[in-house]
Amino acid sequence: MRTGAALHAEGLSLRFGALQAIRGLGLRIEAGARQALIGPNGAGKTTLINLLTGVLRPSSGSIRLGDQDITRLRCDARARLGLVRTFQINSLFPSLTPLQSVALAICEREGLCSAWWRPLRRCTEVHDEAHALLRRLHLDDVAGRRVRELAYGKQRLLEIALALAARPRILLLDEPAAGVPGGESAELFDVIDGLPADISVLFIEHDMDLVFRFARRISVLVAGSIVAEGEPRRIAEDPLVREVYLGKSRAGAAAGGRDG
Repeated sequence: MRTGAALHAEGLSLRFGALQAIRGLGLRIEAGARQALIGPNGAGKTTLINLLTGVLRPSSGSIRLGDQDITRLRCDARARLGLVRTFQINSLFPSLTPLQSVALAICEREGLCSAWWRPLRRCTEVHDEAHALLRRLHLDDVAGRRVRELAYGKQRLLEIALALAARPRILLLDEPAAGVPGGESAELFDVIDGLPADISVLFIEHDMDLVFRFARRISVLVAGSIVAEGEPRRIAEDPLVREVYLGKSRAGAAAGGRDG
């Protein structure tokens, strides 16, 4: 079956005993998408990301990456196919530098980690690719500093750099701006917005100003179900979204943002 979508979930459900966390959910992420997933706390947003990436197994339903059914694949197999994510909480090595961190991620992708004893300076292609990624994410000026010394916004950018080192087709970002000061979060989303068009992005975000500025499509999740989906203006004007999430005054302001 051909879906035409870069990623397509259909009839996706997840139960934890009597609790149904995800309810017959359908989701499409088109090629080149810049799509936001929003909803109130407890709606199931991270649970959905965990299902899409293989951390959790669905009780029913299917997930397709392009034309390939990945519903039962492990996380690592999905990542090798190009489905890559970041997490709400940083999972970095604080004693490494950004250059070392990205170089290790590239070595893992290329199957070079068994030669851990080989000096990085001798791996010219890995070194050059790592530097290019750091430049793209505005991290070249801190490439040689320890991760623990970086501002939190820079650490979040480094997580995206590590994800990009895997050469993703789909990039799932779980609250990339969480804990990041306002000025740094804008820079972070400028970088996300400028990613290559062949990478589809789905991001969870609670800051509606960022959502309506950068998303071209928005999916609204409430109680484990997608209740609305479409371009930002349509979502801002949706009565149900106003009631359960945005609030009428916020939705009215949002309607003046990006139309998609």
